[in-house]
Amino acid sequence: MIADIKQDAKKRMEKSIVTLNTNLSKLRTGRAHPSLLDHITVNYYDVETPLNQVANIHVEGARTLSLSPWDKKMIPQIEKAILKSDLGLNPTTAGDVVRISMPALTEQRRLELVKVLKGEGEEAKVAIRNVRRDANEALKDLLKEKMISEDEERRAHADIQKITDDFIVKVDEMLKIKETELMTL
Repeated sequence: MIADIKQDAKKRMEKSIVTLNTNLSKLRTGRAHPSLLDHITVNYYDVETPLNQVANIHVEGARTLSLSPWDKKMIPQIEKAILKSDLGLNPTTAGDVVRISMPALTEQRRLELVKVLKGEGEEAKVAIRNVRRDANEALKDLLKEKMISEDEERRAHADIQKITDDFIVKVDEMLKIKETELMTL
């Protein structure tokens, strides 16, 4: 029972880490990376379809992405979707290829992105702490039902706190790496 609660807490905390990683990959660092376009959808024959399902996305250089749509008629919709996105990118078309150049980030924009980064990190930490709270409540319920002793409950609380601390450290490490990446010219 206690092992199940710990295992469930670990799985849910890992999901928080995965979500944080996904959110961090969307933060633009000035370098070209195909995952920057993951959240963009294109109107593909009246169906909203992820961009990576209508075109091949390649990194051409440190600051350039190229998209090769499978259906050449989709180029105007792809351009429109990129322009409408919150990334602030301007695509250019050369024949059958759409190129996206990443502009260099200004110091002010870098500092704004660091604030966004810290907000994402805090959300992940709150999610992890909520999982800890749920696990601790489940342990208290087991104690009330006299399915475990007080000593077992205390040990389990300590174990769950250690798991929580480990995941908080992972979040801090991820944030530090991304912040270094953002602030590097």
